[in-house]
Amino acid sequence: MSDTAAPSAPYRVLARKYRPRDFSDLIGQEPMVRTLTNAFEAGRIAQAWMLTGVRGVGKTTTARILARALNYTRDGIDRPHIDLSEPGEHCDAIMEGRHVDVIEMDAASHTGIDDIREIIEQVRYRPVSARYKVYIIDEVHMLSTQAFNGLLKTLEEPPEHVKFIFATTEIRKVPITVLSRCQRFDLRRIETAELALHLKKIAGLESVQTDDRSLAMIARAAEGSVRDSLSILDQAIAHGGGEVTAEAVRAMLGLADRARIIDLFEHVMAGRIAEALDEFRAQYDVGADPAVVLTDLADFTHLVTRLRFVPGAADNDPSLSPDEKERGLAFAKQLPVKVLSRTWQMLLKGIPEAELSSRPVAAAEMVLIRLAHAATLPTLDEALKTLAEMPAELRPEPDRPAAPSPNGGGGGSSAVSHQTVSSGASSSGATAMRLVPAESEPAHVIAPVTAPDPAPEPEQPAVPINSLQDLAELAERHRDPLMKVNIRKCLRLVSVENGRLAVSLTDDAPHSLLGDLSRKLQDWTGRRWIVSLSRDGGGGQTLEEAETLRRDMAVADASRDPEVAALLAAFPGSKIIDVRLADKGGADDIEAQFDASAVPVDPDEADDL
Repeated sequence: MSDTAAPSAPYRVLARKYRPRDFSDLIGQEPMVRTLTNAFEAGRIAQAWMLTGVRGVGKTTTARILARALNYTRDGIDRPHIDLSEPGEHCDAIMEGRHVDVIEMDAASHTGIDDIREIIEQVRYRPVSARYKVYIIDEVHMLSTQAFNGLLKTLEEPPEHVKFIFATTEIRKVPITVLSRCQRFDLRRIETAELALHLKKIAGLESVQTDDRSLAMIARAAEGSVRDSLSILDQAIAHGGGEVTAEAVRAMLGLADRARIIDLFEHVMAGRIAEALDEFRAQYDVGADPAVVLTDLADFTHLVTRLRFVPGAADNDPSLSPDEKERGLAFAKQLPVKVLSRTWQMLLKGIPEAELSSRPVAAAEMVLIRLAHAATLPTLDEALKTLAEMPAELRPEPDRPAAPSPNGGGGGSSAVSHQTVSSGASSSGATAMRLVPAESEPAHVIAPVTAPDPAPEPEQPAVPINSLQDLAELAERHRDPLMKVNIRKCLRLVSVENGRLAVSLTDDAPHSLLGDLSRKLQDWTGRRWIVSLSRDGGGGQTLEEAETLRRDMAVADASRDPEVAALLAAFPGSKIIDVRLADKGGADDIEAQFDASAVPVDPDEADDL
């Protein structure tokens, strides 16, 4: 008797060990199974299928099960069959990927037209032993454009003994010409509750002690992928030495405690910045990733918002803890939807900041500070209602609105906030608003506070502006040649009086000209100017058009002068390019400049002239 121990079988990971072998083992894909069952029973079997979905939902496994159903043969059954509870003649070889008539190809490593040409040459031959020759092409979106085009004809009219099954995670990258030749099945993500029950079943088969909280954490982390969940469970079993606990899973994945996330949410919604930062640091010290903390905070914000509209949703989700259900419902009754919506939007922008930052802890803390600060601010509706209820003498003037909030605008409020919005009127009628702590007053109460009088602005000498020429000269004095050119070329004056300028524009005027001119005039003259566009058009000529017209008239008058006419006649082809009026001895004489550079002149004629 030999003392040598028999070699033990190699360990198989859970994702392979518990891979579905028939349609009854697939979880979460009931619509696809129902469609295939009806098609097989009616004999309406397609020539090609396209399976799409996120990673780990079972696309390749479904393709193998479908190939097994197409080639199912056993005693008494020799036709495609959906009920695969009893293994058939070809089942084991197909599920293990070693059947000669079921060809699996990874399109990620076989992308070219030569690989497809090989398939086209092989489809003419009948299967060796099975009913159908089945081609399973995984990650089909990786094929090149030439490969897709080469496959089209065979895919549209394949031999009766050939079936195609494609799988992809990027359905948008597959040409529509290929999709139109296939039956498409979208394998959906597995719900968290359903995935947790599946994990509990497998843990029982493996004789591993687990609890519902740890399985719920794993199911959430898997994001609907069965393969990912089994891989995490495998890792958790090894991490816990054969026992899976919530603490071990949290430490392994860098997750935050869900109960502590709720505490953090409460601190943030109450505006307690110091407590929120302390809670965040405590979670970080025990291994929670900053971006994961913000993500869990966003998940709980979504849960509270959902419970506000669907209170019964908590009872239908077994993955939620009792704390999440009870406290989530309490927050849903207290917090306005506007606050929850604003918190969600800020978290969506803050999570990438923490993920991409070189200092994720600091980035996450800044997001929490923004959230806590914004949670105590009144909503726009509350601010307007409060202003409407204020005495008339304390309301802000229309031209001088109340100072904006530090975060750049209105927003939501929190029913659990402990801050007071105070406002008061200065002697000039403007209202100043600030946040002050309040011990006994309810949130968002308006109380008058006297603001200091603003320093008087120094008066600047008025600059008279009565015409476009005044505007152009003003731009020239302030050394703004671009504005001067725009004034001369693009403006037609309609009216100007008392700080109001009405103009019409030429077609080539810059879009920002009116706004720029208004700001420039305020800077140049020291007073506010309102520059408006005349709806009726009009406005006469621009300065450049008027100058061109005057020059044309002067040229016409000069050409009628006898001496000038004689010069033009002596130099055929010459023309007047400029006309100036010169004062000589009290008489206005015309001084004309000619352009005769291109006109040949005889030397003798030139001497006579």
